[in-house]
Amino acid sequence: QVQLVESGGGLVQAGGSLRPSCAASGRTPSSYVMGWFRQAPGKEREFVAAISWSGGRRNYADSVKGRFTISRDNAKNTVYLQMNSLKPEDTAVYHCNFDREFYNIERMRVLSPWGQGTQVTVSS
Repeated sequence: QVQLVESGGGLVQAGGSLRPSCAASGRTPSSYVMGWFRQAPGKEREFVAAISWSGGRRNYADSVKGRFTISRDNAKNTVYLQMNSLKPEDTAVYHCNFDREFYNIERMRVLSPWGQGTQVTVSS
């Protein structure tokens, strides 16, 4: 089984930046699409961004396009989310997960149990 551990969240003012990361351990997935998701208080979890194994394809939710960048380091089994120009509405717990297909990732169909996530709080 794969364990996913998210870290790197925090408290930041609007307009600031954060770069959370997600490390996979155990039976780490290979050739999988990795994704970031978030869940704000009182709301359902939503898709944020996804990246192919090679990094050559990246998809983003409309709400974060132009502000967030997803990347990965396969040698370290780690995926990152560079978040710039943060807004109060970006406040949420951020999670990572994976699947073989972008189609499934974007529909929250993932292969691993959800981790604890990392809290991102953006103050106005």
